[in-house]
Amino acid sequence: MLKFTLATLTPAALLAAGAFWGGFYIVAAVLFLTALTSLLDRLGPRDTTTASDGADTALSVVIALAHFALLPLIVWGLASAHLEPLEKAGLFFGAGLWFGQVSNANAHELIHRSARVLHRLGMWAYITLLFGHHTSAHVLVHHRFVATNQDPNTARKGESLYRYILRAWGGSFVQGYRAEAARLRKIDRPAWRNPYVVYLGGAALCVAAAFWLGGGAGVLAYVGLCAYAQSQLLMSDYVQHYGLMRRVDAAGKREPVATQHSWNSPHWFSSALMLNATRHSDHHARPARPYPALELPDGAPMLPRPLPLMASIALVPPLWRRMMDPRVEKWRNA
Repeated sequence: MLKFTLATLTPAALLAAGAFWGGFYIVAAVLFLTALTSLLDRLGPRDTTTASDGADTALSVVIALAHFALLPLIVWGLASAHLEPLEKAGLFFGAGLWFGQVSNANAHELIHRSARVLHRLGMWAYITLLFGHHTSAHVLVHHRFVATNQDPNTARKGESLYRYILRAWGGSFVQGYRAEAARLRKIDRPAWRNPYVVYLGGAALCVAAAFWLGGGAGVLAYVGLCAYAQSQLLMSDYVQHYGLMRRVDAAGKREPVATQHSWNSPHWFSSALMLNATRHSDHHARPARPYPALELPDGAPMLPRPLPLMASIALVPPLWRRMMDPRVEKWRNA
């Protein structure tokens, strides 16, 4: 677990210091999350090791608590006058990466936990990123309909990242709400018990807290940071499910979700940074399994580059399609 601890919490500590003192700490955090991660991925071997199933709970709680402490601190730093514009730009960029890649991966895993306190830690991490509906949409919609056109978070072959983000955000919000409403009707509970009440109410409280921290500048910094972090999450979904679809038989029945329906990455340091969320096939096979314990199945589709780098390549759709479309066709015809 040491590699997960160092990979996830070191940039959080650097960003916290950067919010106070700027300069070196911000540069170090950004370099850690970008250049150092890329370098270590390149130098390190393919990683197939796993942690034990229960070894990550303490770390997951610590990352969630770090999230709740770091988010208002970053908003304060961005809204205050003690940092120079370039320092604020670096702090915004680095914090967006940490919230969107590290804290998102942690919250993503926590919302699958059966223990109520752990599930709610993940839920509130998403609420504070103004993305609370992902708690419902991911569990009730994405895992059920993944690799089909009914899943808003499955990217179609040829679909650009930008078109996908607009479709996936709105689609997951609506479908998550409908899934929760159907669940309440099934168990005969009133509509006001829909968790979307908490998601939206919590988001309003967070915006009010940002205003208290930094006025209008605080709200702008907070909303911008949340949007950036959300884009990181959606980029991960885009990359990990691009073009891989489940077959449908003549009767309209979909094949079961299997290894070939998610892209994976064996690159060791970015995988540690994201708590092994890059082992996505195993996550869909065993959603309740803690992320550090996920495995790389034999014969799983593999990304040609580390997940963060592939997300950057997706920003250039022609380059992305040239790299990925032949690989999609290979798996479709397998």
